[in-house]
Amino acid sequence: MSEHDAERTSEKLIDFEMRLMHQEKLLEQLNDVAVEQQGTIQRLQKEIARLKEQLVAGPNEDVNEPPPHY
Repeated sequence: MSEHDAERTSEKLIDFEMRLMHQEKLLEQLNDVAVEQQGTIQRLQKEIARLKEQLVAGPNEDVNEPPPHY
């Protein structure tokens, strides 16, 4: 292997390592987004369940309506 070939192989290896580091960082960022979205989904599922319970329970008397003597 000539010196030129060895240098080119070294450059390719460095390029590959940099691409791998970039991919690892991107994967970590995507994982963070997925974790955040899962938390949001769980929070929204709880809110939907709460709203369904309210709907089944019927109207709530203290919902921005003035008392009857007004």
